[in-house]
Amino acid sequence: MDAAAREQLLGRFSAYLDGLDEGATDDAAAATAEAATPDLFTLLAQLAALKNEVKIESRQVKGALDRFRDAFDLVRQAQTRLEEGQTQRAEAERRAREDQQRDLLLELLELRDRLQAAANQAHRYRPGWLIRWGGAAGFVAAMAAGLDMNLRRLDDLLARRGVQALRAIGQRFDPHTMHAAEIGRDPKQVTGVVLAEVRRGFVQGERLLRPAEVVVNRLTQSEP
Repeated sequence: MDAAAREQLLGRFSAYLDGLDEGATDDAAAATAEAATPDLFTLLAQLAALKNEVKIESRQVKGALDRFRDAFDLVRQAQTRLEEGQTQRAEAERRAREDQQRDLLLELLELRDRLQAAANQAHRYRPGWLIRWGGAAGFVAAMAAGLDMNLRRLDDLLARRGVQALRAIGQRFDPHTMHAAEIGRDPKQVTGVVLAEVRRGFVQGERLLRPAEVVVNRLTQSEP
């Protein structure tokens, strides 16, 4: 075989081999593409599994939220009970302080009544002509002035704590703030009007400390 024929034969064999390689490459690419593309059943199965996982996770999240909501309700109820307990304790302490203060104020009012009675007697005192020239009149006058000064100081002390006297004389009888100690008769006044005070009443703000004991006017049917 000459050289030209041998070269021609080698060229054909090389071309044949090249064709085999290209075919194998195309077949491998097709197989790879076919393997990479799932079929419809596999895709539906994967979607179903994913949906099931989402449902499970949703239930877990819902359960966690419910537990958190229950815990939050428990904390809120505990906070509410704590606040109510604090409010009740504060109210009880406030009432206890008010009761203690009320007892002290009532004692001061009793002291005021005694000072007022002593001052009234001192002002009404009139010495007889036998002792007028002695020192009794001056002593009683000085004592009355001292009692008046102590009364003013006590009234200032009560006023700083919001204690005020009730207006009773000339007012209509109020059973909520007054006690009818006596019945009077004054034709110039209508029935139910307070004529005089037996014991003065006092209030502290809107709270009644001591009711007033008064004389209430009451007319007969024949009187106007």
